[in-house]
Amino acid sequence: MKSWAVPKGPSLDPRDKRMAVAVEDHPLAYAAFEGEIPSGQYGAGRVIIWDKGSWQPVGDAERGYAEGNLKFALRGHKLNGHWALVRMKGKPADSKNRTQDAWLLIKEKDEFARPAAEFSVLDEMPGSVRGLPVLADEPLRPSGAASMDAAQLPAGSQPAPLPAVLQPELATLVSQAPSNAADWLFEIKFDGYRLLARVEGKQAGQQVQLITRNGHDWTSKMPPLQQALQALALPDGWYDGELVVMDERGLPNFQALQQSLDNPRSANLLYFLFDMPFCKGHDLRQVPLQARRAYLQALLAERPGGGRSGAVRFSQEFEASGGEVVASACHLGLEGVIGKRRDAPYEHKRSPNWIKLKCGQRQEFVVGGYTDPQGTRIGLGALLLGVHEGGQLRYAGSVGTGFDDRSLRELQAQLAQLVTEQSPFAASRDLPRGAHWVRPVLVAEVSFGEWTQTGRVRHPVFQGLRSDKPASTIVREAAQSQPVAKPKQSPAMAARSPEPSVHSNLPTGWRMTHPERVIDAASGSTKLHLVRYYALVADLMLPHLKGRPLALVRAPDGVGGELFFQKHTDTRKLPGIEQMDPALYPGHAPMLEIASTQGLLSAAQWNVLEIHTQNAVGRAYDKPDRLVFDLDPGEGLAWAQMQEAASLVKALLDELGLCSFLKTSGGKGLHVVVPIKRLQGWDAAKDFSQAVVAHLAKTLPQRFVLKSGPSNRVGKIFADYLRNGVGATTVAAWSPRARPGLGISVPVDWDELSSLRGGDHWRVQTVHERLDRGNDPWQAYGESARSLSAAAKTLGHTLKR
Repeated sequence: MKSWAVPKGPSLDPRDKRMAVAVEDHPLAYAAFEGEIPSGQYGAGRVIIWDKGSWQPVGDAERGYAEGNLKFALRGHKLNGHWALVRMKGKPADSKNRTQDAWLLIKEKDEFARPAAEFSVLDEMPGSVRGLPVLADEPLRPSGAASMDAAQLPAGSQPAPLPAVLQPELATLVSQAPSNAADWLFEIKFDGYRLLARVEGKQAGQQVQLITRNGHDWTSKMPPLQQALQALALPDGWYDGELVVMDERGLPNFQALQQSLDNPRSANLLYFLFDMPFCKGHDLRQVPLQARRAYLQALLAERPGGGRSGAVRFSQEFEASGGEVVASACHLGLEGVIGKRRDAPYEHKRSPNWIKLKCGQRQEFVVGGYTDPQGTRIGLGALLLGVHEGGQLRYAGSVGTGFDDRSLRELQAQLAQLVTEQSPFAASRDLPRGAHWVRPVLVAEVSFGEWTQTGRVRHPVFQGLRSDKPASTIVREAAQSQPVAKPKQSPAMAARSPEPSVHSNLPTGWRMTHPERVIDAASGSTKLHLVRYYALVADLMLPHLKGRPLALVRAPDGVGGELFFQKHTDTRKLPGIEQMDPALYPGHAPMLEIASTQGLLSAAQWNVLEIHTQNAVGRAYDKPDRLVFDLDPGEGLAWAQMQEAASLVKALLDELGLCSFLKTSGGKGLHVVVPIKRLQGWDAAKDFSQAVVAHLAKTLPQRFVLKSGPSNRVGKIFADYLRNGVGATTVAAWSPRARPGLGISVPVDWDELSSLRGGDHWRVQTVHERLDRGNDPWQAYGESARSLSAAAKTLGHTLKR
């Protein structure tokens, strides 16, 4: 295959002209390769499948290539629309194969073009698409080829009138992917509304009805979608699909969908079709699913737009086994996947032939009440949730996160119309006092970590209200078992796979408890994910830990639960975590050290989310070997100001003759780390760092403050020098943080600062995107220690003895 190297990567902005260097032709098999090319070989380093799909030449491709103006269309997960490769002027480096020619890759103006200031496809979509399907274009049909409308319907079709109503097939929730993956196809589990389209009549007088899964006619809610279906002029039939709205990342967003449905003229609705039980006066329900889908795809492909870029699209299937598909879907931030038996008929019930595999737990709940807001919050505090069981509404807990000001106001208005004196819940001891009761007719969709033994949801997050499901049908969903598929996985894939198989890097015979327990509801990460993460980054993390006293932040109930900060403990049941010499810190219990991968795994098994280290090593504990400035943003501070502040701190340290290194904090801020020679004690180091911060606050009072505390740093930054006192700790490089999303602290180059999107730029489930850089940004750290004496003199500060 013809190949070009694009050093800066593609841009969706037609104004950007990206250099593209023609390289040697690659074998077709290379398109499916993902992994490490050994050092010393051509192309050495990490290789990922960044995008895949299909390309279609525009005009004569051979002529365009020869003349240096090759135009084509792409259909991928990240790159779409029309593009051009234009050879730059000048004599080619090799007139025979034209390798090393300089070309320009240019996005042409179409509906897929986006300004660079608004969207960077490289920054927003950096990961692999290995497990996703190839989004193939339909083959170009020669003129005069038979239309699908006139072609033979698939075998098994039976003549039948078009029914007036149709009950859709529903999927069964399962806990694991099927082992016989070849018998199944997998699609995205769209985060939207199930929607059926009934089409009848010729194009001029064609009637299109849009029907919910419960038989409600929603046609009037979405005229643009009705018009889009009419424009396609599909044959008479029932078409089954999912209604969604995509966010700025290209992912389905349920709350955005709800807001769009409030506006009947909204044009951002997308309708993904995946089945067709009736078509052209025939009943297709007994036709195998794979044949129904092939016929549907062909029908859409011959229409204008081909079902690829308009409001009505075909739901593609993945090219991978169930386990790999789920891993990829979860990594991309999707809700999960739907699996369907390829040979199955269409059934009007919840069928085991259709299964759903979720990245995290999520279902509908009945709203039975609410609590008052606290502090400055508006509207309400939390919704009280319930599920039907044994003819009663059982209390299932409350949800108080996931709202914004708009949803809080809208909920308050709806709830005010439903207030009642009587609790709708069956007797329960833990119903909150002072709650307001409402008639149980609203249905809320909620994601959560797990069910407790008492039937309550843990770490719930509100996703939105549903109007397509009656409250009377809401029960607790129970996942059925399926045989576990065991696909081959790369270490990076295994690090984010939800399947309960142990990572190959784990020690033989090592066991863990409760691997399935969700520790972060926001990302769906389980305890197993944490163990795999520590196994994956152990070689990168241990150099930052070895020999240093540390503190462990334990989270037995996961993110959002109670945290335990431990510097001392009995380590006999924690292999790899050792007690240091008690003489290092007289009067205190022995400090702790992690010096091996096994120690990291023991920490994860012990529910440790964060690992913090001190600024000295055990063999020279009385003299610190680094300073840390933790840039802590105040309320209302924009991220751009944080980036500017980090640059200012570096500039001052440069003036003082000190080398500084940068890392993300994994939370809201940044850490500036300064290696120093072991010449001064703790008091001298802390006083010097305080003097640096005082200078910043005095020189730039609009940016920095000297005093900590939220009220002192509103709109400003506290460069926390208190991290430099004896016994104080800072989160270690590569450690996760006990915050929603599980951000991680990562060493970065200073020239990467402008591209960072936040202190949690990388997270546990996206760390694979950074593994190739590892600790390289800090390569010079070991030789960069400087004495504080000259720096103190330049600053006008007297060092303590």
